[in-house]
Amino acid sequence: MTIILTNDDGIDAPGIRALSEVINHQGMFVAPQEELSGCGHKVTTRSPIPVERRSDTEYAVGGTPADCIRLAITHLSPQIDWVLSGINSGGNLGVDVYISGTVAAVREAAFHGIRGIALSQYRKGGRPVNWEQTKRWSERVLKELFNRPLEPGSFWNVNFPYLEPDEPEPEMVFCKPSTKPLPVDYKIDGENYLYIGNYSLRERSRETDVDVCFSGKIAVTQIKLE
Repeated sequence: MTIILTNDDGIDAPGIRALSEVINHQGMFVAPQEELSGCGHKVTTRSPIPVERRSDTEYAVGGTPADCIRLAITHLSPQIDWVLSGINSGGNLGVDVYISGTVAAVREAAFHGIRGIALSQYRKGGRPVNWEQTKRWSERVLKELFNRPLEPGSFWNVNFPYLEPDEPEPEMVFCKPSTKPLPVDYKIDGENYLYIGNYSLRERSRETDVDVCFSGKIAVTQIKLE
């Protein structure tokens, strides 16, 4: 298979390097040069996009995750079987998919009929990611999803829970994405407004990805383009 690896944390982020290890370094990196978390599905159309070719399998792109996939499809890889995006340091649950550059990359792939999986690691209270643990879970998930039918015009969104190292291995649950809004809270400082919403206090509709992940299970949603 020809696999494109990308993210919104930047090409040198530990998550994308961990993901490469999970697939035995068989993917091609086409990822942003720097962190672009929360950039959504932004694309670059009014300025040049610099591309640094680091090797035959690594391209650092001076653009967004969606730009990366556009360039991969049109210029950098003649045949793409899968796009894997992540592993993001932080959750991309529910309505996060509209904000996330990680998810935007696989959405862009789906526009072109290419299968994609976005993978994210929820960080409870901002705790550090245990990448060895996350790699182990990613291997399980990818083995399952690579062999599961994917409806045309759709993609997978995977969120790993935060668990302590001595806790049992999490169950993988196929579920629906939450449609509840993120907490919208701001601190006012003069004429400035600073976002202080608490991610972990978002609404948890039962059996949605937010509830599944916050309950200590791996949340897998299939998202269809409308």
